[in-house]
Amino acid sequence: MNNITVDEGLVRIEIPVFDKVSAKAPVFYNPVMELNRDLSVTVLQVYQEKLGRDIRICDAFGGSGIRGIRYSKELTGVECVVVNDLNPLAVEFTNDNIRKNGVENIRTSKEDANIILRKCRGKFDVVDIDPFGTPAPFIESAATTLRSGGLLCVTATDTSALCGTYKEPCIRKYGAMPLKTEYCHENGLRILAGFISRTFAKYKKYTTPVFSHSTEHYLRIYLEVGKGAKKTDDSLKNIGYIAHCSKCLHRMTIPGIAPYIPSECPNCNGYLKVGGPLWLGKLLDSDYIKRMLHLLPSNINTYNKVLKLLERCYKESFGPATFYDLHKICKVLKTRSPPITDVLEKLKEDGYFASRTHIKPTGIKTNATVETIKESILSLLE
Repeated sequence: MNNITVDEGLVRIEIPVFDKVSAKAPVFYNPVMELNRDLSVTVLQVYQEKLGRDIRICDAFGGSGIRGIRYSKELTGVECVVVNDLNPLAVEFTNDNIRKNGVENIRTSKEDANIILRKCRGKFDVVDIDPFGTPAPFIESAATTLRSGGLLCVTATDTSALCGTYKEPCIRKYGAMPLKTEYCHENGLRILAGFISRTFAKYKKYTTPVFSHSTEHYLRIYLEVGKGAKKTDDSLKNIGYIAHCSKCLHRMTIPGIAPYIPSECPNCNGYLKVGGPLWLGKLLDSDYIKRMLHLLPSNINTYNKVLKLLERCYKESFGPATFYDLHKICKVLKTRSPPITDVLEKLKEDGYFASRTHIKPTGIKTNATVETIKESILSLLE
């Protein structure tokens, strides 16, 4: 078996060479996820600093071991990292890579992810779930093992389900109806956050998203965990639905588990499509992101990409639950599109919040109505 050496962050690992990255590869390493891992290290730096003590981490899907080794080597105040993978060859490579990087606070485990999480109930401050596909089958186990004050990190690569291309898998896995709209990736993040919130609530635990992003082929979210029936009940008030009109692009949020949802658009009398239940609260914590920007190491390979993403996330963290797509609105208006910077400036001049979004280059986060945005666009084209 031929091996290659990979340098990432402060670590160097060896991995076997395979024709393509897939779940069938005996040792899983995805170079596209380097940005994901760079962000993960930065999020955990902020979390550990905020917690003020050493932390215990479980990387439930270790693969080559690179994420867990980076946590061990690049974070200060790590008591222990458990790198788990069901595949024995992956565990073998992880052990070799641990020795080559000279880290001592890591141990490996060869278990089903659900089993290791259930066996180590209450022992971890951080649980990282990064499977190939849906994380849904592992959230319940994470809810049992994470202590109050813990941090849950989740990756979902089944975007075709969460973003509405295939509705039935989303309903089956997440208990929610997706919406295939121009902001479908944000909806996907909200469905994922809502599913996690509802799952943790069964254990009188509540989750608060501190950072999330949609990048490439995956969705990634980080949530802090708290405990208590009253606070959990209050947190569930963030669960609700989004109703969307494809005709005029009006949308509205409706809080509640079983609220009244009109079927007719109040703006144009068109038909409203409904997505949810999903998370209507914040997906981005501005203070958390500000601290991430401060702690971001300059020697990572993806520094420029991470910096751009964090700066955009910080600005949009003050915005509402969905965004508008400039080109989509102009298509409805049957007109050309003005520069997005001009539209943002016009909305700000008129007293509205307006920013770009990291999810889509032509996306606009604003508390203005779609009709106001249309008026702004038309005035710029006069």
